[in-house]
Amino acid sequence: MAQSTDEMSLQMVSAISNSSLLQPGFSLLNFDGHVLFFGQKGWPKRSCPTGVFLLDIKQNELKMKPAFFSKDSCYLPPLRYPALCTLRSSAKSDEYQYIIHGGKTPNNDLSDKIYFIRLVSKSSKKITFQCIEKDLGGDVPEARYGHTINVVHSRGKSMSVIFGGRSYTPLEQRTTEKWNSVVDCSPSVFLVDFEFGCCTSYMLPELQDGLSFHVSIARDDTIYILGGHSLQNNTRCPNLYKLKVDLPLGSPAVTCTILPGGISVSSAIVTQISDTEFVLVGGYHSDNQKRLVCNTIVLEDSKIEIVERESPEWTPDIKHCKIWFGCDMGKGSVLLGIPGANKQLVSDANYFYILRCKGEEEDKEEELTTQICSQTASEDPGDSTPFEDSEEFCFSAEASSFDIDDTDTYNEDDEEDESETGYWITCCASCNIDINSWVPFYSTELNKPAMILCSSGTGHWVHAQCMDLSETMLLRLSEANVKYFCNKHVDLNKGLQTPPKVVRLKKQPMKPLRKKKTMKLATSTKKSFLRRLFE
Repeated sequence: MAQSTDEMSLQMVSAISNSSLLQPGFSLLNFDGHVLFFGQKGWPKRSCPTGVFLLDIKQNELKMKPAFFSKDSCYLPPLRYPALCTLRSSAKSDEYQYIIHGGKTPNNDLSDKIYFIRLVSKSSKKITFQCIEKDLGGDVPEARYGHTINVVHSRGKSMSVIFGGRSYTPLEQRTTEKWNSVVDCSPSVFLVDFEFGCCTSYMLPELQDGLSFHVSIARDDTIYILGGHSLQNNTRCPNLYKLKVDLPLGSPAVTCTILPGGISVSSAIVTQISDTEFVLVGGYHSDNQKRLVCNTIVLEDSKIEIVERESPEWTPDIKHCKIWFGCDMGKGSVLLGIPGANKQLVSDANYFYILRCKGEEEDKEEELTTQICSQTASEDPGDSTPFEDSEEFCFSAEASSFDIDDTDTYNEDDEEDESETGYWITCCASCNIDINSWVPFYSTELNKPAMILCSSGTGHWVHAQCMDLSETMLLRLSEANVKYFCNKHVDLNKGLQTPPKVVRLKKQPMKPLRKKKTMKLATSTKKSFLRRLFE
């Protein structure tokens, strides 16, 4: 195969806040350059009850800020390894929303639900999203993970296509030793009509074995399926399938063609760099061998061409690590992660890199209408041995602009946020309250830290948690009309106070249990009188 000479750059970024939430299995969504992260490790905390964050990368620092949802949104659990793609009203429409199907919950339960996420409003300081759950009927796909979902457009209609994945062994086939074992889902192709909420399954003779953690790219009415791992045969065959969906007035028609020139890979990541070009990075050749080779995929005139391209200069840490994971960030950029060293203070900390697959001169705003869905592995790193597909992650996103506009403009909608700025000050030298990592400490806190006024001088506010105040003392100070002095000025308060007069206690003498009287000696006159009396 011919080799592409486009340069790829690799840059390391440092995770500032909530980095422990970025574990294999997360997903990224790109809304007009705003990258949305969901699928965190564990259930959400009160600091971000939605479990969805906005990624902000500036000056090689990665920060995560809680995302806001509208009041009419449904709850979106932190699903890991789901399938997702974008849904547009037409192939060339600018407005789009994301479809999320399946995935694993923190309790290792599999989901069969489908969600829609869209951007509702955006200002300089607050972005609001809406999440809606869709009910399906007919041949509803079973709960699964490691699969793909794409949207095809034909004859002015649109439908979603779900394929592959893994699920738990049926209840009637489970044993005590292998209760949570997984199997390949049947190689059925599901067409989902979101207008009527109806699902239809198709069995195609060309698809004999189940696949998971494969790559799928959709363009118009065609879907290309590349690579994947078959759990039943434990193989990564160089598969390359072409699914064509025709949507006439009557029943849909689905055909499959086996194409040559496939690649043996699982858990690879695909990012789009132009309207017809994609870059394939990462993945695994086998259970114990990462795939460090990159490829360019070109779709033109209902044809697909896969050529090898020059790989970036991988760092020694990436070359020697056992597992790696990541996700497409849009606009030809990929977020890659590798496990941190065991000597780190945080056991689940990871190192992160941004891989840019096209030059800066090509990094301009583009309308990318082709959809991508890459699947990686299935399990959490703590649940299986290294080098397995289960160590990898699941990703899907649509390319869009990556850089976030840093200019802040005034907007009346932002006034409601101005009152919260005073809560995130550095109140003292030992203050550790940060807006990105703060978690409620007192039961009375919800989305802002509790503060108390120090009466020193003109007065200044301090965080109650930084002052080591108990919840009982905090409630007492808030209810009582007394002055409070922070830890820095408490000595000044003592100097201003007049020492109260101390009344000394009078010590009462202890009374003896029996008072002894002194004995008087008798005189000689009394002695002679007594002697004569008794004689």
